[in-house]
Amino acid sequence: MAKEDYYELLGVAKTVSEEDLKKAYRKKAVQFHPDKNPGNKEAEEMFKKISHAYEVLKDPEKRAAYDRYGHAAFEGPGAGAAARGAGGMGGGFHDPFDIFREVFGQQGGGGGGIFDEMFGGSGRESGRDGSDLRYDLEITMEEAARGVEKEISFRKLASCERCDGSGAEPGSKRVTCPTCRGAGQVRRSGGIIVFTQTCPTCGGAGMKVEKPCTACRGEGRVAKTTKLNVRIPPGVDTGSRLRSAGNGEAGSAGGSAGDLYIVLSVKEHELFERQGDDLFCEIPIKFTLATLGGTIEVPTLFGKGSLKIPAATQSGTTFRLRDKGMPSLRGGRQGDQLVRVHVEVPQTLTAEQRKILEDFARVSGDANEPTSRSFFEKAKKFF
Repeated sequence: MAKEDYYELLGVAKTVSEEDLKKAYRKKAVQFHPDKNPGNKEAEEMFKKISHAYEVLKDPEKRAAYDRYGHAAFEGPGAGAAARGAGGMGGGFHDPFDIFREVFGQQGGGGGGIFDEMFGGSGRESGRDGSDLRYDLEITMEEAARGVEKEISFRKLASCERCDGSGAEPGSKRVTCPTCRGAGQVRRSGGIIVFTQTCPTCGGAGMKVEKPCTACRGEGRVAKTTKLNVRIPPGVDTGSRLRSAGNGEAGSAGGSAGDLYIVLSVKEHELFERQGDDLFCEIPIKFTLATLGGTIEVPTLFGKGSLKIPAATQSGTTFRLRDKGMPSLRGGRQGDQLVRVHVEVPQTLTAEQRKILEDFARVSGDANEPTSRSFFEKAKKFF
């Protein structure tokens, strides 16, 4: 029976580049891998064929010999010379899984790579990093403006003090796993196919606790309440996030600790509304002040401020107090405070106050013209 052409098996042309050859094999290997086709003998046979073809074509010397002599290059007395340089084709092929691991980033059965992700293999691990944590913290607008230091308290998995995070009872130690002998993996045979999987005894670490710690039961971590002082810089806003490196959950088996992220929210203020780095507020003033003008004290987040009200100020006028807003987190100029004034009309009058106002209205002609002339001119077209 004639042997199948290696290029046709991989679905490529004879001029295929080394990179495209690898891509073609990768695609075919995933398609026909036994783990993807359990119990399918035809898929298993095809997987061996494409692995055989790829081992020939990936080697420049073997590929040149195959292109010149075909399958005859690896048969008969001259087969050894033609095949020299890539593992001795004349003496039989390597395990097809070795080729698969090579293409998918795992050399010689070592750790990591796409092979592990797809088919559950795992290399030796030195430890697992701890998880990051989130803490939601609410502060006042005054604290956001000035900056503040807060003590926070939260639960997390911390390194066990009894065993110092090793998971081993004091006086005991971590020893090489007897099942995998430190490799972190065990191999099992499925006929001619050899499968590699994570060691069930040590979970891929390659080490085993001789006697588990009685405090953490060999985990190396225990749940505990942790207190931490957090410095919040001036100018933060709702949604600002602070990172405290290494204050997340502890790692296991020597892994690094995670980080703690403090997510801030700023309470609404009874007087001020934030608009970027500016603050906005509304203040009522007496109609006499609006008419005659004067200076008043206004509240700010940093104490009292002085605001000059010009004579004849109209209700709804907005004034600006420079540098009385929020500090900039980016180090720029501090924001301003915008003050909008509303003129208050007295709700009750004494007899003397009423007489004075009536005299003022008569002198001003307000009794005959209760609205301003400019408004009347604009409104005439509606009548």
